[in-house]
Amino acid sequence: MYLVELSIKLSPMPIVVQRKELGDAQALYDMVRSAMESGSPRLLELSCDKEPEKKVSLLSSEVVAVQLYEKSAGGAGGKRPGFSFDS
Repeated sequence: MYLVELSIKLSPMPIVVQRKELGDAQALYDMVRSAMESGSPRLLELSCDKEPEKKVSLLSSEVVAVQLYEKSAGGAGGKRPGFSFDS
């Protein structure tokens, strides 16, 4: 399972969308990044592979950051989101 996490302006909680396949997660990441780069606000509607009936819409101009990472099977010892010096 892969997670695409969006940080939103003035919101302490990120929006996280799950994708089963890396290619699908990469496509979503690229779509959000492209919308952020365009400079003009665009409405993004996102849904989750795990629960497709749940949807969220947001303006691309409100997205501060987007990251893609693999969800670890176990809590500890797996890959962590973001960047770190730990291996």
